[in-house]
Amino acid sequence: MTRIILSTGYAIDPSTPALSAFVMLTAEIRNIVSGGPSIIRKPGTFRSNLELTNSLRRNFLAAQQDYAAALQNGNGNGHHVNAEGEIEHNDRPATDIWTAQEGSTLYVPRIDWSVAGLQEERPQYEITVKLFYLPTASADARLEYTKRALDLVKRELRVGDIDLLIVSFPGISFEGDCEWEADKINATMGNEEEEVATWSALEDLHRDGQVGRLGIAEFGSAKLRRFLDRIKVRPAVDQINVKNCCNVPPPLSKLARDEGIELLTHNDCTDILPSGTLRELLGQGAQGAGVLADGESGGDGGLRGNLIPEWVVKYTAFVKDRGVIENKGYFAGAELVEA
Repeated sequence: MTRIILSTGYAIDPSTPALSAFVMLTAEIRNIVSGGPSIIRKPGTFRSNLELTNSLRRNFLAAQQDYAAALQNGNGNGHHVNAEGEIEHNDRPATDIWTAQEGSTLYVPRIDWSVAGLQEERPQYEITVKLFYLPTASADARLEYTKRALDLVKRELRVGDIDLLIVSFPGISFEGDCEWEADKINATMGNEEEEVATWSALEDLHRDGQVGRLGIAEFGSAKLRRFLDRIKVRPAVDQINVKNCCNVPPPLSKLARDEGIELLTHNDCTDILPSGTLRELLGQGAQGAGVLADGESGGDGGLRGNLIPEWVVKYTAFVKDRGVIENKGYFAGAELVEA
């Protein structure tokens, strides 16, 4: 079993002898989060967050180009890039050049943690993290996923705690012809037993001081009411996506106001990283990174096995005094199980 960690930020390690001269000529790249629409919605299962997938793809390409060029000739001309900004299929650098294996974990791309961190002191920031538990992963392992995701974010930002952690459970959305219908449909979604059990584990992180506030996503009025009756630490925030209906349902507005819960809207996709999308990102295709093998023979190289997306975390470091975002990015976790 191989654990895969994907990220939208990387930097070349200046301590690598073969790269030292090239580093002097190359600007550090961290958190390549692309512009444009933050969400794409398509019929069926394969809906994915366009910002996430584009950012990962661009980050993979940047790492391949920079590491390969540095190791080959130091002038940036080591590989041919076509008009679409893709490295030609037969001209990709070896995976071990631009990724890093640490035990059973493969970082795609490799990350130089020595250049991580924020520019100012910790109290100057509001750090928000949104964690998506993916439908393909085990609900029993969510605490493990949470700790792993938070550790990566804290390591990236060089902080010891998070101000707000919002969790998004699988199988819950806020969609309908109007806000009343969306609220009614939402009441039957998800798995409440799993959600309450997960929340109980998150409450411990809050009590330990690792997370200042906890939040949820896509909880309508009926679902939120039942949830509040079964938990101890109440959510400070409820994020909902009203893109596919109209307004916030009045019953939800009233409940949130009565319970002191802040209602926020968002544009995130609930199924943010389907298996097919992740395999395409890491596969041998024209826009793939060449990490995974394609086909039964495996003659094209790459790792083989059943790829299981587990979680995605989105983080933002907001500078309070200046009202700007200094650092924004994603990590994603998956497991590759030998067939």
